[in-house]
Amino acid sequence: MHDRNLNGKYSLGIIFTFVLLASAMLFIFPLINFITGTVYMTSEKFFYSRIALWAVLLIIFLYSLYIEKKTFLLWQEKKHSLGFYIGALVSLYFICLFGGAFLNAFIQMLTHEKYSDKIIKLSLLFKNNYLLIIFTCLTAGMVEELLMRGYIQPRIEKIYNSRYLGISISALLFGILHSTYGTVGQVAVPTFIGIVFAVFYKKFSNIKILIICHFMYDFISLMIMNFIDFKHLSAF
Repeated sequence: MHDRNLNGKYSLGIIFTFVLLASAMLFIFPLINFITGTVYMTSEKFFYSRIALWAVLLIIFLYSLYIEKKTFLLWQEKKHSLGFYIGALVSLYFICLFGGAFLNAFIQMLTHEKYSDKIIKLSLLFKNNYLLIIFTCLTAGMVEELLMRGYIQPRIEKIYNSRYLGISISALLFGILHSTYGTVGQVAVPTFIGIVFAVFYKKFSNIKILIICHFMYDFISLMIMNFIDFKHLSAF
C-alpha cells in the first residue's frame, strides 16, 4: 500500500513537472507581453522566461521534499575520476553533435522543412549578448537535466519497474517540450539527445556530467550562431 501511494505521488509529480514546463514554454511570453503591454521579443523578456524555468525547478524540488518526502534525486550520485569526466564529456558531446546533425539532415531531406522562425528571431537576441547566452545555457543545463533526467527518469522506472520505459518516456517528453520551436527536427533531435543522456544517467548515475555537457553543447551552438550567423540549432 505504501509503494502504491508513493507511486501515485511520483506519477502526479511527473505530470506536474511536464505541465509546468510546457506551460512555462508556451505561455510565459504571452503573459509577459500582457503585463508589459508590448508584443516584441526582447532580451529582458527572454531572461524572465528563463527565470520561470528556475521557478518550476524550485516547485518540483519542494514537491519532492514535502509531498513525496523523498530526496529529489532518487539515484545516488556516483563519483568518477577526472579522466572519466573528460572522456564522458567529449564522448557525449560528439555523439550528440554528429548523431543530431545526421538525424536533422535526414529529416530535412524528407520534409524540406524551413528554419524555425522562433530560432531565427532568438538568434538576434543572443547577438553579442554573452551574459544572456551563458544564463540561457546554464538554465538549460541545470533545469532540464535535473527535471528530465534527475527527477522524471528514475520515477518512471520506479513506477513501471522498467529501465527502458524510464529512458524512452523521459526522452520523449524532453523532445515534446522542444516542439514549441515549431519544426520536426526540433523534436526529433532533442529526443535523440534525451535517449543518449538517459542511457548515460542510468549506467553511470552522475547528473553533474550531463549538466556540464548540456551547457557545453548549447553554449558552443549559440556561440557559433553568434559569430557566423548560424540560423538553426539541432537542439536548444
